[in-house]
Amino acid sequence: MAKKYEVGEELTGKVTGIQPYGAFVSLDEGTQGLVHISEVTYGFVKDINEFLTIGEEVKVKVLEVDEKAGKISLSIRALFDVPPDARKDSNPRKTLQAKVDERDAEGFNSLKDKLQDWIDKSSY
Repeated sequence: MAKKYEVGEELTGKVTGIQPYGAFVSLDEGTQGLVHISEVTYGFVKDINEFLTIGEEVKVKVLEVDEKAGKISLSIRALFDVPPDARKDSNPRKTLQAKVDERDAEGFNSLKDKLQDWIDKSSY
């Protein structure tokens, strides 16, 4: 790293490469950082190419600096306020077990109700 970067620092860089998992941003002549796809914007990003292009100048915020590995994690979305519809507590996800329990309550009860009818019909 040509310069020492600090967590929380806001910088301007140039997008030098795009991969399905994120974009590489040049911070200076010898330093690049990665904006992971989840740090581009709030909400789901299916295709990062819809948001960034190679050569584009972007403002980023430093999230993490790993000097030993020579890696810098960057974020674009951290520069913006969290939109109300993106708050995690506004639409909590159900756990897999909660979904199974919900379906069991509907599905197995109806089977239980029909079971006696099926037994009666099979004995004819």
